[in-house]
Formats: sequence, structure tokens, C-alpha cells
Amino acid sequence: MPNSNKKQLLDLIHSLSKAEKRQFKIYTSRLGSNDNSKFVQLFNLLEKSKSYNETKILSKTDISKKQLPNVRGHLYQQLLKSLRLSPQLQTTPLQIREQLDFATILYNKGLYRQSLGILEKVKKIALEVDEKTMAYEIVEFEKVIETQYITRSLESRADNLAISARDLSIQNVLTSKLSNLSLQAYSFLLKNGYAKNESDYLKTKEYFEYHLPSYKNEYLGFREKLFLYMARLYYALIIQDFTSGYRYSTKWVELFEENSKMKHAYPVHYLKGKNYLIESLFYLRYHSKFISHLEELETASFDDKLITNENTRTLVFLYTRYNQINRHFLSGDFVEGLKDIHRIENELKEFQTKIDPHHLMVFYYKIACIYFGTGNHKACIYNLDIIVNNKELEMRQDLLCYSRLLKLIAHFEDGQDQNLEELIKATFKFLIKMDDMHQVQAEIMVFLKKLKNILPSELTAAFKELHHNLKQLENHPYEKRSFLYLDIISWLESKIQGKGIHLIMKEKAKNLR
Repeated sequence: MPNSNKKQLLDLIHSLSKAEKRQFKIYTSRLGSNDNSKFVQLFNLLEKSKSYNETKILSKTDISKKQLPNVRGHLYQQLLKSLRLSPQLQTTPLQIREQLDFATILYNKGLYRQSLGILEKVKKIALEVDEKTMAYEIVEFEKVIETQYITRSLESRADNLAISARDLSIQNVLTSKLSNLSLQAYSFLLKNGYAKNESDYLKTKEYFEYHLPSYKNEYLGFREKLFLYMARLYYALIIQDFTSGYRYSTKWVELFEENSKMKHAYPVHYLKGKNYLIESLFYLRYHSKFISHLEELETASFDDKLITNENTRTLVFLYTRYNQINRHFLSGDFVEGLKDIHRIENELKEFQTKIDPHHLMVFYYKIACIYFGTGNHKACIYNLDIIVNNKELEMRQDLLCYSRLLKLIAHFEDGQDQNLEELIKATFKFLIKMDDMHQVQAEIMVFLKKLKNILPSELTAAFKELHHNLKQLENHPYEKRSFLYLDIISWLESKIQGKGIHLIMKEKAKNLR
């Protein structure tokens, strides 16, 4: 077993709750295995180990070096089989697949009527939760059985099954096209961020319009609507149309509100939609609605029917904490935000292995911005360095660019200007390489570069000049995206007025309300 697979086994064991570990031990005892079974010995050892140590395994168990790869593989399979029985992990799709397995067993036993009976019941469940792909698979299975087990109702039954298969096939094709489009739009958003020029905008617009299938609203089912709203939301975010983003994230969430059982059938999609709705309100600076929906999300985190496993628990942590930080950007209350940051930094230790690198880096950027707002520039630089030094981060090129820009400003604010010129050159090269050197970035870079030649008495005038130049770009179709990542305007106003940046942002927040 390669090292990556050894780590996968260890990660799986460490992810088990106390109840799941207890269930596994009960499960293995039902298999007739005793405490001396080799895979049970391996489980008991790895359960208490922080790392995979082959020498320790061979010395502490009855497993030989030759047997170890097979025992590891067997243990991994048995853990998955045990988890499949866990009530906490019994999602609706998993239950449907389980019934399909039962129907297959009965079919193979020649018990066709019993198999058809299960298929009829589970097909109804699949259609109720809009699992059309599974429903199509069930209908195809029913057709196979009908060709072997002929009943008096064969003629009408054949017609009904043929019509069902045709309708489901058409709907599944539409669902597939819409889900493909939403995935491609999401992929572009993650990799590139917002459209940074006319070329990005036209490329995205052309791709979206070409791949958007024709449809009639009245014929759309739950999943078709869901993927349509997702695709339109991601497209709106890419082109920075936050009003449309709010419209489609609202439709996304309302789709679940109107079909409440779907919340529990597909909690991941519901939580994600709620997050995008709150994020859209953040970009629109709609403070009251932002707070209202954030409180609803925080309440949902205590819903045992919604938060049923580690996956949903991780997502609700991710979305609530993201937006709790955003709340402080909206209110300008950075000092209060530090309390949340210290708590989140501790919580991240638990969730770090379950959150992908992209979302982790977004966390570090938001944390860095809070530290910058409170004047703790060293802590700001520390968190930005985690992003800048991440050589494996392939997504969010925009985040990499603005992390470097904020790092330059934090170095200047902290008085670390001895290496500022080298940092400016490195940042300049990086922005050119990433094709992200636009007017806002260029203005900031030129300003920082000439700082060493500006007399203290001329500094305020220099800040005012930069402020004037950037203010003109605040509503530019593509330049304005820079201000979503970096509130350079508020920083400049704090320097001009001699106030803390958090005070400037707090005053702006009051005006917004």
C-alpha cells in the first residue's frame, strides 16, 4: 500500500466518533472475529497512534510484513462496511441504493415479485426527492425483470415503463447539461475569481450562453431548477453582478424552503445556497438582511436533522465562520472581530484536515485583513505568508495577487521598509506573470515605490493624490473588483485623517445602515 493509502487508512480511523468506533467493534464481533483477528489488532493499534509506524505495528501485533498490505486493505473495507450501517450516515440516496441492492439480491434468487415490489416502493422515494438518475436506473431494472417474469399486465406495464424511461432520460439529459454548466462556472470562479477585463467577461458570457440549454420553466423539476440557479449565480458573481447574485441565491434557498424535505435529503446544497445568499448581501452591503440570514444559518447549525455527519458539520463551520468575519467588515468593528478570530484560529485546528486548501487560504486572508484593521501588522503578515508561501495552491490566483499587495502595505505600516523595494519587485513580477497588473494595482505599486523619496511633510499630499486617482476607478466595470479584496480607499482615508482604519470603516458602516 503506497504511503498515501496508509495515510488514508489512518485518517479514516481518526475521523471515527466514539459511537462509530463502538459500532465497528460490535460489527466485527458479529462477523465471528475475535480480539486476536489481525485486522482488529491493527485497528486497535492505529486508533491510539498519531502516525503510521510499520516497525511498531510488526512488533506489537501478530501480523507479518508479508501479510500487512492485505490486512490494511481488509481493515479499510470493513471500516467502510461498518460505517454504511451507521444511522448518522444514512442519507436518502444511500438508502435508495441499499434498497436497489436488496432488489438485486432477490432478483438473483429468482424472487421476481419480491424484487419488483421493492423497486416500486424505492422508485416512488427516488421521484419524491427528485433522484431521477436513480429512478431511471430502477425503471431499467424493472424492464429487465419484466422480460423474464411475464404477468397478465405485461402490455400496459411495458407501455408505462417505456414512457417512464423516455421521460426520465430527457429530464436527466437536461439535468446533466445544467449541472455541467454550473460546475464549469464554479471552476472558473474558483480558479480566476471575478472577471478582470473585457476579454474575461466576453469569454465567460459566450461560454455561458452557448452551453445554457433551452428549457421551459414549467417543465423544470427540483434538480433542474437547482442547477439552473447555481449556474446563473456563479455567472453573476464572475461578472460582478451582485444584484443578480442575490436574486438567484434567493431563488436557490427558496427552492428548499418550498420543498422542506429536500433540506434534509440534500443538506449540503441547502447550506451552500444559504452561504451564497449571505455572501451576496455582504457584497450589496445590505446589513440588516445579512444579519438576519446569518442568524438563520447559525440556528440551522443546531438542527440535528440537518447537521447529521462530519461533512455537514464542517460545511456549517465554514459558512458560519466566514460570514461572522464578514459581519465585522460590514460593521467596521475590528476590535470585536478579534474575539471571533482567536476562537476561529483554535477551531481551525480541528477542521484543518477536512477543509480544502482553497477555503483554508480564504480563511487566512480574512484573518489577515482583521489583524490589519486592528493595526497588528505582524500578525497580518504572518497569515499572508501562509498564502504566499503555499506552492501547491492552484486555485484563486486573485487571492494570491492581493495577498502580496496587502503584504506590501502591511510591511510599510509596520516600518519594515528595509526590504520593501525587493518585495515590490517580486510582487510586480508575480502580477505580470498572473496577468493581473491593472490600473489599481499599478497605482499602488508606483506609490509604494516612490515612498522612500517622499518627505514626511509631503506624505499627506501623496496619500491624497493616490486617493483621488483610485476614487475615479471605484465604479469602473473591472477595476472595481480590486476594492472587493482590499479596502485601499479606507486605508488611505485613515492615513489622510490620522485615524485608525477601523474607525473609518465604522463610520462608513453607520452611513450604510
